[in-house]
Amino acid sequence: MSRAELLVRLQKVQQCPEMQGRNIRSIAAILSNDALEKHVEVCEQAVEKARSVN
Repeated sequence: MSRAELLVRLQKVQQCPEMQGRNIRSIAAILSNDALEKHVEVCEQAVEKARSVN
């Protein structure tokens, strides 16, 4: 997956109510593509988990 696609996914996750008030995108500038992909996956999983609890 390209870096641009990962950043779009991360932006979508940032807009979720579960992530409001959290800065999950600023670290993207220093992450490698592999690390960024893992970060996006972890953030997406956190949103899914928070939604399943509610």
